[in-house]
Amino acid sequence: MQMTHNIAQIIAQELNVREQQVVSTIALLDDGATVPFVARYRKEATGGLDDTQLRTLFSRLGYLRDLNDRRTVILSSIDTQGKLTPELRKALFDADSKTLLEDLYLPYKPKRRTKGQIAIEAGIEPLADLLLNNRQANIEQEAGKFLNATANFADTKLVLDGARFIVMERFAEDAALLQKVRKHLSQSSVLESKMVKGKEKEGAKFRDYFEHSEPLNKIPSHRALAMLRGRNEGVLSLNMNADPSNESKQGSYCEVIIAEHFKLNLGSSDVDAWLKTVVTATWRIKIALQMETEFISKMRELAETEAIKVFARNLGDLLMAAPAGAKATLGLDPGLRSGVKVAIVNNTGKLVAHTTIFPHAPQNQWDKSVRTLANLAKMHKVDLIAVGNGTASRETDKLAAELIASVKDELPKITKIMVSEAGASVYSASEFAANEFPDLDVSIRGAVSIARRLQDPLAELVKIEPKAIGVGQYQHDVSQSLLSLSLEGVVEDCVNSVGVDLNMASAPLLAQVAGLNKTLARNIVTYRDENGEFTERKQLLKVARLGPKAYEQAAGFLRILKGANPLDASSVHPEAYSLVESIAKAKGQALETLVGNSELLKSVKAEDFITEVFGLPTVTDILAELDKPGRDPRGEFKTAVFKEGIEQVKDLKPEMILEGVVTNVTNFGAFVDIGVHQDGLVHISSLTEKFVSDPHTIVKAGDVVKVKVMEIDVERKRIALSMRLDEKVGEKSASRPSPSPSTGGKPYTGNNKTQNRPKQKAQPANAAMGNAFADALAKLKK
Repeated sequence: MQMTHNIAQIIAQELNVREQQVVSTIALLDDGATVPFVARYRKEATGGLDDTQLRTLFSRLGYLRDLNDRRTVILSSIDTQGKLTPELRKALFDADSKTLLEDLYLPYKPKRRTKGQIAIEAGIEPLADLLLNNRQANIEQEAGKFLNATANFADTKLVLDGARFIVMERFAEDAALLQKVRKHLSQSSVLESKMVKGKEKEGAKFRDYFEHSEPLNKIPSHRALAMLRGRNEGVLSLNMNADPSNESKQGSYCEVIIAEHFKLNLGSSDVDAWLKTVVTATWRIKIALQMETEFISKMRELAETEAIKVFARNLGDLLMAAPAGAKATLGLDPGLRSGVKVAIVNNTGKLVAHTTIFPHAPQNQWDKSVRTLANLAKMHKVDLIAVGNGTASRETDKLAAELIASVKDELPKITKIMVSEAGASVYSASEFAANEFPDLDVSIRGAVSIARRLQDPLAELVKIEPKAIGVGQYQHDVSQSLLSLSLEGVVEDCVNSVGVDLNMASAPLLAQVAGLNKTLARNIVTYRDENGEFTERKQLLKVARLGPKAYEQAAGFLRILKGANPLDASSVHPEAYSLVESIAKAKGQALETLVGNSELLKSVKAEDFITEVFGLPTVTDILAELDKPGRDPRGEFKTAVFKEGIEQVKDLKPEMILEGVVTNVTNFGAFVDIGVHQDGLVHISSLTEKFVSDPHTIVKAGDVVKVKVMEIDVERKRIALSMRLDEKVGEKSASRPSPSPSTGGKPYTGNNKTQNRPKQKAQPANAAMGNAFADALAKLKK
């Protein structure tokens, strides 16, 4: 119980909320409540924590519970050894991170026999203690007292080496020292990247990192992941330089930290000279490599976390893009030799026609293709044309324009839109697509997906594994389990934010509803197929394996349009129907006339309907929902119009003003599709006239924007754009980098050693080390 209290207190401080809010939320989550349900329907208990805070709370709860579990194991292990002192117990209980906990455990952690342990077994530890405490001792004479030929310590040099290893291990396992060294390195160390000899041609895409140096604490995630990828591919070597300002390389400042920590105050005696070699070896052999591994791992962890965060935010923006709506849609999946795949879906998303046409080379059946499409469009009264943005998309877009011109008399309002086809092939080959269209060619399934994602991006994209949607950076280089967990949370939050039509939703969409899973989703669809449409939410309890708990979590997010109860079409939870009925009764209205009656609802005072069960936040939310029941939180549908005649990178010219769609937002800028089969980059410095620290505050995936072409590299297909339409071409911002292949088509924003090497704060000389220490270091290096 005490540990749970501590966890709640820690999380409350981190979120800057009251501890009771966290305690109540943890209780709800432990009882099986989902984040969307808690965020929407338990505001009184949580004090109004939103879904972002709840996701953070959930993540930290798991970490801190793992920390407590590990703490218990460590305490038990040390206690079993009979070495658990009150001071150590307190230190372990106070440890607030896994790193510190493991530092404290290090001296007691069972390990394979080390050189220090072997020396201890040979009886040399008293010599190590003597040399630490008596600097005036005759080192050779004292070492001679511990000769042990049987244990391979046959001369004084071997004995002193054994004592050195004992002290080195003792120093390297001191938790307080490690914290001091760690603090220094976090402030001063740099990561150096060099090309592996002979890899210049093979690793050309990493050439910006062939001779690169950057402060470890300032490396942005995309550069960190690029360098790590280069190392993994055997092109780059990475190492941590703890003393970038030490040009003479006469020892490390970390050695000063070690000497000061143990109050060695080294002078010029033989014992002091020996201790200096111990300090140097402790740093170079024991601590430096450990810290390099730890810091590079930490860099990777932070870079992965940031990359996952960027991916999650982009995915959320894409999923919450405005739907074009329930309109008959013609989907075109462009292709050259293989032809353009055609699929028409009606206003409910049902496939009603499909074919393949060959308007492009080598068949060049242009006129025939236009006639085929015109007949299909008129037959099915098509309102929208969705053109996939892959190979031959601009050529196919021209075809769509000619189609629109040919049917303008019969279909005057038909509109064409370029649609991202990222992940369409993944859906086409999926088990769900095979079950939905068992007799349909895989390529036609892709055209269906393109058409449907224009009608409703959220409903269609949930059928695709989030990682395949392609709005991340270095998504294959990060922890796939953490990425999946984060993206699944985003999908769940988006689906539940919008709500789901119970009688129209596919099984993959239903599976994302709070409280449901794939099995329950399939059971809902089966029940619907066998019994017809749901007419009220209570029917969900008749679905196989869907019990009261799942019903409680899911019901509020499932909508039944034109059902028996008008509240079933809203986000009002069934548990609150009685409250709405009391409001209707108080106003002398039937439910049907209360729902959507804005004028009447304005006269309702939320305070008048507060009960022991429903507090002010819930009553307020219910009144807002009754005013606009089932309101879609997604914005108004907009689309970009690509400029005619601009179809390839070579068609671009500096100063062109074009319209495009933001496809991806990273920490260094935004990528924009301007219709030339290659996204251009608007660097962070060109997003707006004002200083921007986070591009996501300016644009999001799916936004329609106007951009100016600044630079074009036709050979490498690199396009630099600006949203500052008055920015002059040639006035390259100091912060805007040239495009670089080392970031996988993304810009390089760092500095090479040959350009601006990071300036490091000079470290103060330490008098305690003295000239004798420097001499000892020099001798050791010889």
